Amino acid sequence: MTNGEIRMTKEARMPKSEAMPSFVIRASTFFRHSGLLIRHSALPLAAFLLSSSPARSHPLQAEPINHAFVYTFDQFNIPQDPDEGLVNGGLLLLAELNCTACHAAPESWAERLKAKPGPDLGAVGSRLDEDTLWLMIRSPQSRKKGTQMPGLFTGEEGDDEKVEALVEYLSAMKQDAPKVPAGDVERGKELYHKVGCVACHEPAKDMRPPKLPADAEVEMPGNASVPIALADAYDFTALSYFLKHPLSMRPAGRMPDMRLSDQEASDIAAYLHTGRVAEKATARAALKIPEQGVEKGREVFEKMNCVACHKLGFVVPALAGSQIPAKAGTTKRLADLSIDQGCLSEKQPSGTPRFDLNDLQKRALRLVLAAIQQPAPKLTAQERVDWQMSRLNCYACHDRDGKGGPEEPRAQYFGVNDSTAESIGQLGHLPPMLDKVGRKLTLGWFEKILWGEGGSVRPYMDTRMPNFGQPQTEMLISAFNEADKLDKPVEIDVSGLAKHHRAELGRQLLGAKGLACVSCHGLKDRKSLGPPVIRLTHTVERLQPAYFKELLLNPQVTQPGTVMPPMFVGRKTADKDIESLWTYLREIDGQPLPEGLMSSEDFELKPDKEKRVILFRSFIEGAGSHAIGVGFPGGLNAAFDAKQSRWAIIWKGRFLDAMSNWQDRAMPPIKPLGTDVKELPAATGERVFGGYKLGKDGVPTFLYREDGKQIEDTLRPTKNGFERIINVNGKQTKEILSW
Repeated sequence: MTNGEIRMTKEARMPKSEAMPSFVIRASTFFRHSGLLIRHSALPLAAFLLSSSPARSHPLQAEPINHAFVYTFDQFNIPQDPDEGLVNGGLLLLAELNCTACHAAPESWAERLKAKPGPDLGAVGSRLDEDTLWLMIRSPQSRKKGTQMPGLFTGEEGDDEKVEALVEYLSAMKQDAPKVPAGDVERGKELYHKVGCVACHEPAKDMRPPKLPADAEVEMPGNASVPIALADAYDFTALSYFLKHPLSMRPAGRMPDMRLSDQEASDIAAYLHTGRVAEKATARAALKIPEQGVEKGREVFEKMNCVACHKLGFVVPALAGSQIPAKAGTTKRLADLSIDQGCLSEKQPSGTPRFDLNDLQKRALRLVLAAIQQPAPKLTAQERVDWQMSRLNCYACHDRDGKGGPEEPRAQYFGVNDSTAESIGQLGHLPPMLDKVGRKLTLGWFEKILWGEGGSVRPYMDTRMPNFGQPQTEMLISAFNEADKLDKPVEIDVSGLAKHHRAELGRQLLGAKGLACVSCHGLKDRKSLGPPVIRLTHTVERLQPAYFKELLLNPQVTQPGTVMPPMFVGRKTADKDIESLWTYLREIDGQPLPEGLMSSEDFELKPDKEKRVILFRSFIEGAGSHAIGVGFPGGLNAAFDAKQSRWAIIWKGRFLDAMSNWQDRAMPPIKPLGTDVKELPAATGERVFGGYKLGKDGVPTFLYREDGKQIEDTLRPTKNGFERIINVNGKQTKEILSW
């Protein structure tokens, strides 16, 4: 089926008694089931108040989730699933709820179930006030619906004092607030809905998607959203800084770096703070708990095994002699846990982690506790990819092998900044499918995309590729490579040695009178002639050669849904032509643009614009067929005749136009573009040219021998012309050339 076809509605996957209004899902969301969640009461008004707004008009007013929310578990599992299908969901819960931070997994399962690092609590006192800390520690699920943080206190004797001690300890962890720009609410609202936040978080009901008809109602997601209920608790500066640097505080990457600027982070923070009313811990005030002391807080932090998940990024001077807690200890082994005790029991004693699991999660965990009694099966490369993509929730944006991608109520916010991109449909505004990506991208480009910079090749798309952090994504590269390799790779010769490996042939094929690739693809700073798709500037750096040929030979099979026509089907010269295209794209920096993207200005060499000395070898009028033109920033130029080993002409203003050299096979001499061309005296004696060397500033020194003497000859611009520096056998003389 194609991306435009309907596979299933949520209603079809639900029992009649639970059926919700049907909505269409993208073809790639066949496995999405999480709409079955039973919704509960809204957030307390004390936590967030927008008195004049309709329900769910702001992301912080999303319908709350009354269980530990793991997006991909809720997304891909429903109560009707058979036991064997729910085991993988149970494994995901074990890993994402950090069960193995306290319970050692069987050796064969240890790597797969490795716990993720929890939030770094260094300087948490600068982010959250004491009331928020007290509420979050006392009952995490009450303060932040859907949180994965377990509650450790049930109200037994002494619990309130322990909570207070932890609050005092963590509140002491402060650092100087960074400087952030003021934010703009309206810009923040727009950014929140277009850069990709709504792939995981709740869109606002009062934010209309770009192309939604005026009379259509805004459809809200059926899948639950990752809660952001603590955004109202952070002060503005802390929230802005967190949005700019989330990995520094949440190194697990579940809140990735959206590559925001300082201003963008502040704008989104301002939007999330719209109507903010901080929640007060009224129970804490009523209890009037005596001061417990920072040292006791440190002891409680260690005894309650908080260090199993949290690290403290630095030692805070305010803690004086208090030591950082010891490393976490493990409790009962995972394989020895009972399926109806501890976290899975109906009634949990104080000190036992309470995750507020729902019935489906408990069922999945009971199933997986039985499954891990057996040795772990060896995962295929594709299973390793699926596991990590599930843990990082890559499926919120990307399809792979028919699984994942944003549901329509979220996808409708993914827009473009170039209206011509709308003509290519979903390819223009939705993140790409990841089928075959392992044999598509080079190692260097994988690194740019996943955690580096400069990996974006879709400038028309508003949504950004987040950075989840290198520790979380590095393993994906080798797994993708192994999963997607072909048994018999496509053969392509990119050595550059074959006679047909000529950049000019590739340039002609790309051009408007060739295969017209420029109708869709731009190059360098030039847009395509028609709808924009990926620019070809970084093709050789980005794509593996075999995939490049595979795509061109059979685009629809290699990249389903692509608008690229099969131009090479039945073409007798396909191999040669594709390799010539690769040669041109490899040499693109030194080649003229294809026909259709060129303008006459492309051929003018401009030292001032490039802010460097330009050397150009050609047939230059007044300097002969072996001329070397030298253009200096500032508007002074010269040409050296390498055949006679002499400076032949100097002139002012514009440098040279190379068009005739690149377009006319006869290569007539090109004329200086400037004014005041002055011919210099002819050479005396017999000279033998010896090349040239470049100084650190790019200025050439020409070398030649005259009557047995070794000569170095340099021109440097001055206020009144050129200073000529001549070095003969090590003896230097100078003269001024002016006009």
